[in-house]
Amino acid sequence: MAEKHKVPRTTELEFGGTLGALCLPVLLPLTVLYLLLSCRTPDASLFPPPSLPPPAQLWLPETLLLLLGWGALQGGLYLLPIGKVAEGMVLRDGTRLKYPINGFSALLITGGLLAVALPCGLPLGYVYDHMLPLAVSAGVISLSLSLLLYLKSLCAPASAIAPGGNTGNPLYDFFMGHELNPRIGSFDLKYFCELRPGLIGWVLINLAMLMKEAELRGSPSLAMILVNAFQLLYVVDALWNEEAVLTTMDIVQDGFGFMLAFGDLAWVPYTYSLQAHFLVTHPQELSALGAIAIAALNALGYFIFRRANSEKNLFRRDPSDPRVSGLETIATATGKRLLVSGWWGFVRHPNYLGDLMMALAWSLPCGLSHLLPYFYVLYFAALLVHREARDEHQCLRKYGLSWERYCERVPYRIIPYLY
Repeated sequence: MAEKHKVPRTTELEFGGTLGALCLPVLLPLTVLYLLLSCRTPDASLFPPPSLPPPAQLWLPETLLLLLGWGALQGGLYLLPIGKVAEGMVLRDGTRLKYPINGFSALLITGGLLAVALPCGLPLGYVYDHMLPLAVSAGVISLSLSLLLYLKSLCAPASAIAPGGNTGNPLYDFFMGHELNPRIGSFDLKYFCELRPGLIGWVLINLAMLMKEAELRGSPSLAMILVNAFQLLYVVDALWNEEAVLTTMDIVQDGFGFMLAFGDLAWVPYTYSLQAHFLVTHPQELSALGAIAIAALNALGYFIFRRANSEKNLFRRDPSDPRVSGLETIATATGKRLLVSGWWGFVRHPNYLGDLMMALAWSLPCGLSHLLPYFYVLYFAALLVHREARDEHQCLRKYGLSWERYCERVPYRIIPYLY
């Protein structure tokens, strides 16, 4: 335990500090249930809040077993010796962790298994019929995993502790994550949860909604097809560019606690699929012209998102790469350089701009008469503004005057001439 005391305590608390760490583990699961229940009301109204169904409709042991089996399947695919092995960023002790880059292969294998199982009678409509107990089970798994992660972190060496999850406040450290990269052997729990069960599960839920709509109406609607296609593209991109996640704040800075565990395993699959869920019970007519306009918006957002992220990742990995070596930069006292041309000279977070454009395109197929399908856009805008503020704070502390010079050169944060 002596080594543990060598780790400096974190004094800057985020997400509302202790109060946030106390309230959010309750509010976030209730929000998921609130959205799912609202989706099934005749008018999809957010106000007044729908009443909770009886416990028998919220908890089914079989849904817990189903999700554990899903996690075991994705865990088995994670361990397959396919794809390359990449190194993460340098840790405080000077080492680099190794990560298997085979998420896209896991997606393809999962798709192949579905292609075989569906003609054999796999009842994918079960997902729609049991969304509530599935979401509750995902919450139970997230909470249980978070508790185990915190207990495990108490035995972790000093070099493994997350910078932001070492306050000495057990509740806050449990929420934020006390250990940075918890592993069982070579199996990295945070990295696995970040891209595998929840993200691929999101695609599976969307497909289940499409098949349920086809069952109810004879064929899927154009709106449902667009939502499925747009969000599948997003997941395919994330898994195809899986190595890029190794440089993100989630992996490099944040510990693995309740915040990320619940977000990865419950929030993402059950709230990001809200548009497809909404369309099952609230069908929308979409003209060909409207579909083309929405597809163009998604394509533009994706173009900005992908090009900006690719430029950033190339520069972080190898600033001498010919594709980024000609970009203008600002030197910092840390030895690193800040991009002030290309996409990152356009706004400070061009990838967030592309993300928001895609988020809007995912909701527009649901029409303009309901607020519920736009929850994702509103939530994601708030999330990105908060994340951008965290980024700014970290960069100012790390780069000092160089960051101030960068902000003078690139005054807009996400949206040019607006924010």
